[in-house]
Amino acid sequence: MDFQFLGGASEVGRLGMVLKSGPTSILFDYGLLPKDPPQYPMPAPPVDGMFVSHAHLDHTGMIPWITRRQDLDVVLTPPTADVADLLLQDSLKIADAEGFDAPFNDHDLRTARRRFRTIDFGDNVDMGELEVTAHPAGHIPGATMYEVNGNETMLFTGDLHTLTTDLVWGAKPVKCDTLFVESTYAGRQHPERLKSEYAFLKKVEQVVNRGGIALVPSFAVGRTQDIILTLAKARHEVWLDGMGKKVNSIYVEHPEYIRSAKALRQAMHRVKVVDGPRTRQLASRGEVIVCTSGMLDGGPVLHYLDLIREDPKSAVLLTGYQVEGTNGRQLVDTGHIEMYGVDVEVKIEWQKFDFSAHAGHDELVRFIEACDPRRVILMHGDQRELLAEALEGREVVLPQEGHWYPL
Repeated sequence: MDFQFLGGASEVGRLGMVLKSGPTSILFDYGLLPKDPPQYPMPAPPVDGMFVSHAHLDHTGMIPWITRRQDLDVVLTPPTADVADLLLQDSLKIADAEGFDAPFNDHDLRTARRRFRTIDFGDNVDMGELEVTAHPAGHIPGATMYEVNGNETMLFTGDLHTLTTDLVWGAKPVKCDTLFVESTYAGRQHPERLKSEYAFLKKVEQVVNRGGIALVPSFAVGRTQDIILTLAKARHEVWLDGMGKKVNSIYVEHPEYIRSAKALRQAMHRVKVVDGPRTRQLASRGEVIVCTSGMLDGGPVLHYLDLIREDPKSAVLLTGYQVEGTNGRQLVDTGHIEMYGVDVEVKIEWQKFDFSAHAGHDELVRFIEACDPRRVILMHGDQRELLAEALEGREVVLPQEGHWYPL
């Protein structure tokens, strides 16, 4: 057996990995980095099938590219299929709006949909002499780890979260010989989840009590649902704007992939939805606004931020990692953002809260030890050495993109 990373080994994002066993080749994920312009992985070689861990574009963004060129099944869970389709459609709109060439078109996306083969957790898929089994990864609803059984057992985690949240159950270890595991938060710990929620709700209450608006930029997939479930524990007037509305609807259609469909429905029922100019005006006079994009790069968040950016009573409450080069990162580093092509100063208070859906350093170590592999392949991280140092008595590989490695 051999493997090669096409992207996402020594970096976070644009993940793609080929596993070759005799005449059989399998592709795990094939994403892009949604920067401006996007960054792509290496071209994929011929493969017999593809397995998708979850819907985020850094894992799915190049699916239509490969299904245009190869006749293959794309295996994924039902919510991953529905949300990935939504995100891929949106990426085409963004490419058109930003004026750069997309790596696929509408016809390619329709072809990709026809290639989707949905499976549930626990299902097995035969691929040549290999058998692939799906396990929950805990990252977002539908996120999947893939156990590959041949001469030995391998586990590919995709993005991984081991802690149970209001939205999803945490991932459980799977015994294996070789473990391909993400390392996004290598060397970094998350604060206790309940402490993060408490601090977030306390700040929201403080902003609302002083007469301001708590603006919560939030990723549409996973984070928005997490945030509205947290806000449901308080009694504020919450408005929801952006793509998160559609993702909510998808998730409640697949209740077996979320911890409590009833709790999510109740949270959705309590939220007021922006569906046009009139309700957007009402939201602008509300208490809490949850909206896309999570890194302040486009979407309705810019409309609201423009309205409140000089209001000392209001605040921007960031709930996710702000990638370098994004408006969110600019805000954190300089207090400025680019708004409709103009550099503007954001004078209101901002604060960052940790709602990460990735396992932290210690959680990764515990997960790896419980899987008890002989060999650990660390991927999807830019500080992998820090995690490698914590793993004793095991072979640890830090692959580079483009190189083939034997197993």
